Amino acid sequence: MSPLLDVKGLQKFYPTGEGKKRGTLHAVDGVDLVLNKGESVGLVGESGCGKSTLARLLARLTDPSGGTIHFDGKDIGAIPLGKFVKAPERARIQVVFQDPTESLNPHFKVFEAIADPIRLLLKPKSRAELEERVRKAVDLVGLPQELVGRYPHQLSGGQRARVGIARAIAVEPSLLILDEPTSALDVSVQAVILRLLADLRDRLGMSYLFVSHDLNVVRLLCERVVVMYLGKAIETAPSDELFRAPKHPYTRALLAAIPDPTHRGKHPPRLEGSPRSPIDPDPKVCRFYGRCPMGTSLCTEQAPLLKPAGRRHEAACHFVDHVQASEQEHALSHR
Repeated sequence: MSPLLDVKGLQKFYPTGEGKKRGTLHAVDGVDLVLNKGESVGLVGESGCGKSTLARLLARLTDPSGGTIHFDGKDIGAIPLGKFVKAPERARIQVVFQDPTESLNPHFKVFEAIADPIRLLLKPKSRAELEERVRKAVDLVGLPQELVGRYPHQLSGGQRARVGIARAIAVEPSLLILDEPTSALDVSVQAVILRLLADLRDRLGMSYLFVSHDLNVVRLLCERVVVMYLGKAIETAPSDELFRAPKHPYTRALLAAIPDPTHRGKHPPRLEGSPRSPIDPDPKVCRFYGRCPMGTSLCTEQAPLLKPAGRRHEAACHFVDHVQASEQEHALSHR
C-alpha cells in the first residue's frame, strides 16, 4: 500500500539580516517523512525546532524552498499556493490550530465558522446540504446544536476547541494536521479533547500528524513519533519503542524531562546549554554538537544521517551502535 504522505528532502529557508549580516535561517532542512493511511504520527521537539513550520509546509500554507511533498501519489509541493487553494487536495488536508480563540473569526457565529470551508471547498448544491454537513460536524464533535448560533467569545475554551475540530472535519479530510491543539486548554479539558480526537480518528479513518511538545500526549495518541531538532528529523520510531529505548541523546534528554518518577534513573539528566544557531549552520557539524554528552571531533567533521537503529527505528547519531551495546549490557547485567 502506498503511503498517504511521502516527503523527501523538504526544506524551508528564510533570509535574515541585511548587508554583511545577511544570512539564511534553516527552519526545515532536508526532512524525510512518511505517513500511512489511517496512521497517527507525532512530531515533537523543543520550541524553534521547526515542527510548526513543517506542519505549515505539509498543509500547503507556505511554499517549500526545496524537496517534494507527495500526497496520495501527487506532488502537491510543486503546486503554487495560489493554485493549490482550488486543487481537490486542499479539502483533503486540514489543520486544527493551537489556539481556537485566535483561529476562529470573532465575527462569525459557530454555524458560519463551520459552513465557510464547506462552501469554499465542497461547494454544496443547496442550503439544505450545507446545513446538513454543518449539523453532522457539530454532532461528531459532541457540541450541542443550540450553540451554532453563538459567537466564539460566548463559548468556553473546550467548546471553541470543538468548533475548530468541527470546522476541519466538516470537509471530510484524509489528513488532519493538529498543531498543539490542546496546549491552550486546561488539563481536564485537554483529556476530553484528546479522547474526542482518538474517537474521531477511529470513526472517520483519518490520518493524523500531531505536532506537540508534550510527549505524554503524543504517546497516548500516536503509533509513531518523529523527533525534530533545529530543522532536522533526528529520530523516528514506533511510540512504544521510542519511549522504551530512545537511541538519540536528544530524545533521551526529552524523556528525562518528563515529570514522571518511573523515568528516574533510566535516562541522563537534562541537557544544559543553548541550541546552535539555525542561521547558516555548518553542513558538516551535527546540529546537536555542543549540547550532546557523547559529542566528539567526529561530530564536527561529518553530520550524522538517519540510519537504522532497530525495527522501524532510525536515529541520526554516530553513536547509535554504542547506545544499543550499552543497553544490551545493562539488560544482561540485570537478568
